[in-house]
Amino acid sequence: MTPVVAVIAPGMMGASVGRRLTDNGVKVLTSLTGRSAETVKRASAAGMTPATDEEIAASDFILSILPPGDAVALAQRLVPTLTASNAKPVYVDCNAVSPPTLERVAAALAPTGSPIVDAGIIGSPPQLGDVGPRFYASGPHAQRFATLKPYGLDIRVLEGPLTAASALKMSYAGITKGTQALGAAMMLAATRGGSADALFAELSGSQPQVLAWMKRQLSIMPPKAYRWVAEMHEIADFVGEDPSAHELYVGAAHFYEQIAADFDGDKAEVNALMAFLNKEPKK
Repeated sequence: MTPVVAVIAPGMMGASVGRRLTDNGVKVLTSLTGRSAETVKRASAAGMTPATDEEIAASDFILSILPPGDAVALAQRLVPTLTASNAKPVYVDCNAVSPPTLERVAAALAPTGSPIVDAGIIGSPPQLGDVGPRFYASGPHAQRFATLKPYGLDIRVLEGPLTAASALKMSYAGITKGTQALGAAMMLAATRGGSADALFAELSGSQPQVLAWMKRQLSIMPPKAYRWVAEMHEIADFVGEDPSAHELYVGAAHFYEQIAADFDGDKAEVNALMAFLNKEPKK
């Protein structure tokens, strides 16, 4: 039988994942209580069905796709209904959280009897015609989550402990988003220091691949910066046994917080960054 999947919440990633599943014949539930009109519209466009917590607890799978700071709260919210439900859906935490945070989610859900899977999403929201992001899954019940592969999700099961997927996600995001923070900070510093043209020329000549990657990634970063603040704090926790690495990612969190505030304000730094990225190599 085709499974029933609940996706919480219908943000950009959640709604796109929901649409991929509905396009493949899956009934997808979601929670819209207290959500904005924009979110409701996004869920409707994805073919997702509004549902109560009780209906969500009766599904086959619950995919938690949220800002990382909300992951534990969602698990705690669903504990009473999952405990009361006879269905015991597989709870898949797909959030960018550190292993310690994932363990908190698992501890909250343990009394409910619902199996938990750790999943890390790497890649952009699925679009029509592409394979979509990779869902790296770990834990004793990861193979159960992998039964959704025929419905359009690229699920890859990892060996190792329950938190192996979170460890991979933190490591990957620490490299990609950490590098973006460093690159953007130096581009802004060069602009303030009057050497933006020289830096762009040098990068164009000696680091063309790095510059091309930065241009692609940083051009779409500012609207997402607010979501990356909590993720950088999660990565800081992940590398917490290394004090210098911890400080590095706390600093990256502060940088993205600054960019997010600027994006919601006069966009002085965002415009300066875009001006750098849009420079043309001198002939």
